[in-house]
Amino acid sequence: MTTTHKVAWVGLGKLGLPMAARIAGAGHTVHGFDLSAERMALAEQAGIVVHEDLASAVDGCSLVLVSIPDDRALLGLCLGAGELIAHMAPGATLIETSTVSIEASAQVARAAEEHGIAYLRSPVSGNPVAAEAGTLSAMVSGPQEALEAAVPVMQSFTKAQYWLGDEEQGRYAKLAINLMIAVSAGMLGEALAMARKGNIEWDSMLELVADSAVGSPMVQYKVPPLRDRDFTSTFSAAQMAKDLDLILGCAHGAGVPVPLAAQMREAYTSLIGTGYGEDDYIATVHHTERLSGLSAIERGADTRRG
Repeated sequence: MTTTHKVAWVGLGKLGLPMAARIAGAGHTVHGFDLSAERMALAEQAGIVVHEDLASAVDGCSLVLVSIPDDRALLGLCLGAGELIAHMAPGATLIETSTVSIEASAQVARAAEEHGIAYLRSPVSGNPVAAEAGTLSAMVSGPQEALEAAVPVMQSFTKAQYWLGDEEQGRYAKLAINLMIAVSAGMLGEALAMARKGNIEWDSMLELVADSAVGSPMVQYKVPPLRDRDFTSTFSAAQMAKDLDLILGCAHGAGVPVPLAAQMREAYTSLIGTGYGEDDYIATVHHTERLSGLSAIERGADTRRG
């Protein structure tokens, strides 16, 4: 007999809502809370029991999952006016899925311990499409026994749960992965610009890249929108800039030189400064093209670009 859980989900944004909907679809009771009335309405349509206040949303829930945008939101929710941890019952588990700093996460960890709450740092790798499909990967640190108890719920929206240690290892892992993604985006922009300068046909080069030794899952995922010159955001340039700030802070604090991260932060600063901050992070492609004197390829959603 399958055990069902009473779960709360706080933060029903682009990633939070599809993850919460996957849990509800697996037969668990999900109670949701978000500051946006629009997101709450969408959550209700997805079978989530919505609440107008945080305290009632988490009341009686053994698992409380959180998906929020940044450090400020995390600290405000958990330790500030939101008082999430104070509203949770001792013995419950807090599963935080966002990309935040080591320092902010450690503050939450201390507060959770004081209240007798198990705290799982569980940032996920993937995008809204993967969230809808349930194929995210979770990089988890915190009490291993709490993860083992939460796996039946987490399997609803992740394909794998990697336990990495008792403390902030999950945060380090997520920032390390995002560093590789940012640098890959910069590398792809430069490679495609160079290929265009060499008069290689756009679709042919994209096919070659996807089938090459560097055709990672991330590159292969980006080839179809690049073929159509579609830079609609799944994860924006501005969001990547925020994560690069976290990466730089983390690396510098650990004494690790990260010149590639610093270079990519400047590239995204340029994208934001020239009005492309809400484009997808793969907008490094059209950014490098402009720096190279290449005009836009007039097709799909990119016909407006110069």
